Amino acid sequence: MSSIAKLAALALACPLLTWAETKSPTGTPVQIIVTIGHHYGHEPPVLTRDDLVVTQHYEPLPVTNLVPLRGDRAGLELFVLVDSCSSCEPGSKFDELSRFINSQPPTVAVGIAYIEAGRLRVIENPTQDHERAVKALSAPAGSKPSNPFVPLTELIRSWPESASRRAVLMISNGVDPTAKDEIQDPSADRAIEAAQRAGVTVYAIYHPSADYLTHDYSELYSGQVRLAHVADETGGECYFLGFGPLPSLGPFLSDITDHLGNQYLLEFLANPDKTSALQDVTVKSKTGDMELMTPGRVWVPAVRTVPRKDRP
Repeated sequence: MSSIAKLAALALACPLLTWAETKSPTGTPVQIIVTIGHHYGHEPPVLTRDDLVVTQHYEPLPVTNLVPLRGDRAGLELFVLVDSCSSCEPGSKFDELSRFINSQPPTVAVGIAYIEAGRLRVIENPTQDHERAVKALSAPAGSKPSNPFVPLTELIRSWPESASRRAVLMISNGVDPTAKDEIQDPSADRAIEAAQRAGVTVYAIYHPSADYLTHDYSELYSGQVRLAHVADETGGECYFLGFGPLPSLGPFLSDITDHLGNQYLLEFLANPDKTSALQDVTVKSKTGDMELMTPGRVWVPAVRTVPRKDRP
């Protein structure tokens, strides 16, 4: 090919290359909470959107923004949900829970709710008056064990949306006396779906009922597995040591405080389906040397089609 022909071919190719490079990414804008997990004694890293890779069905998605949830974006509504059947040695542990609530920054509104015989009872809606929230907190006297995930689902679905992120601290044994399967529980799956759709993070602390020593250990284990499943799939964490009561809630409440103080709002473009649905999404660090906690799925609205107008 002559030099003139080469130049002509290059001139024709350049506009195509320029158009490809400037083409805007397509997709449906969605948001997800990203938490920096354990950083083992050193300061947590500061994330930028260039540090993250988001994939949907192994396909990379465009990351459009990453907002640190600090300063004027630090707003949080946190519900403390206590299962009343968890009545084993509650005194000092609820003193720790009171200190945890009072230690939260002014940007955190705390609500108090209980699970009583399978029913949700909201004592105090999220308030920035932490003393008021503490006064609404009381150690449970114990009640008949019941499915804790139905009230959790009810709490999430009845929770009004706001500009603040939302999280639940659930204290329960996770035992569903009506469950037919030791591991899988449809009510736990419904709680996960409700939380993922609403963008609510669930943290769970296992605490047994007073008669836990008379329970079949497989039942207690199943309760822990369900609590861990709900927490992990919503981007939170579950805490337990064996089947007995924790010696102290303090270290785990401190860990939750650390998580809540190191969160980001990640915005990206997802590939929508014909119907609105929860889609599997993976978020990873490009360096691979940090723990990122995210929900396993995100709610992606369906493709909006513009009705065709026939020509007159």
